[in-house]
Amino acid sequence: MPKGTTVLGVDIGGGTKEEAVNRLDSALGKRAKAPLRLNVGGKEVLLAPDKAGLSLDSQETVRGAAGSDYNPVSVIGSLFGGERVAEPKLPVDQEKLAAALADVAGSSGSATDGTIVFSPGKVTAVEGKPGKGLDVARSVVSVRDAYRAQVETGKASVVELPVVSREPTITKAELDRAMKEFAEPAMSGLVTIKAGSKEIKFGPAKSLPKILSMKAVDGRLVEVYDKQAIEGLLDGVFDGIMITKGDGKKHQVSADDVAFAMREALLGKTPAERTKVIDLDGQG
Repeated sequence: MPKGTTVLGVDIGGGTKEEAVNRLDSALGKRAKAPLRLNVGGKEVLLAPDKAGLSLDSQETVRGAAGSDYNPVSVIGSLFGGERVAEPKLPVDQEKLAAALADVAGSSGSATDGTIVFSPGKVTAVEGKPGKGLDVARSVVSVRDAYRAQVETGKASVVELPVVSREPTITKAELDRAMKEFAEPAMSGLVTIKAGSKEIKFGPAKSLPKILSMKAVDGRLVEVYDKQAIEGLLDGVFDGIMITKGDGKKHQVSADDVAFAMREALLGKTPAERTKVIDLDGQG
């Protein structure tokens, strides 16, 4: 490394690239991994950089510092002890950061979306409420800049994240549609799933409320099946029963196969329609 090379005030010059990386990590590693303090609507939360796609890439920083500038003035300057300032590489995974901020907003925002609650023997439509929510796009920029400042200075200042007014994305009409087309039929009686010589029944009094929920996707409510709940309720009933999948190989009948079969059975009106046989030959 050219003598006099610095990154955020850390002298990494005069040695090998490996030594430069070690110096950088030693001086800035703790800063780069320290959680960011965020304020969302008056509530302070901590955000771990590694969970949010934020990092200091010491290897890339040193690589760039070693080969970024070979003009005569810089080279001569480094020979005579002049300072050569290199830029740190602070890559940001925008998608990961946006997802992490959305999670933060979920615990701090006051806006709620409409949904349908499945409970023993009944379903209930819950209308959403307008309120405040995190402006994720602007927050990504604020957090990215705050992270750089924290790595540069070692000081963790509280980052005020911008909030905006939010309206529920699920309308009353969409709630009514989801109730009529899925929730009410699904909870109208038992469903029976068969595979080979075995079968299992799921009912609205106990098992279906554990399995079913709905989530908002692009202004529409879609059903969600809790695979872990299905696995627990199966309790090995289909153990040893194999199904041929798209890869041509045989696999143990799983919670995924049961969930797929349930989709059609839940919309049936008669006991026959609410019984579904899993095709073990993989033909449909």
